[in-house]
Amino acid sequence: MRPVRFTEFVVTTVRPRAARVQTLAEACDTRHPFGVGITLGVGGEARWQFTGQLPEGAKHDSFTDEAGAGTPAPAGPSLVRERRAGAWIAAVAGAQCPEVAAIERWSTRPNTASATKGLTLTFHNGARIFARLL
Repeated sequence: MRPVRFTEFVVTTVRPRAARVQTLAEACDTRHPFGVGITLGVGGEARWQFTGQLPEGAKHDSFTDEAGAGTPAPAGPSLVRERRAGAWIAAVAGAQCPEVAAIERWSTRPNTASATKGLTLTFHNGARIFARLL
């Protein structure tokens, strides 16, 4: 899944659950081409940048972004109870999408010293999305 299609997926999935959701372009963020701004309520807006990686051996000019389907990644925490940004976006990103094979939250990695918050989504077709909290 390429970042543009993933952005559309997140906006569609989040819209019924959030106070506000918009693409970074709609939020006038010209520095990051793909991503979303999500307002859950009183907590303010969280902005997420999305970058992608094609499956190994794929070429940009010939990759058709075909949906690889399989068993969806586990749903993750309840969106109602979970308010930490990393867990929340992981739950949204998975959302029982049959294209998502695995979700790794960076904050749960052993010996993580990085202050960067985000996650890596691996799709059944081998592509990856890296979602970074701005």
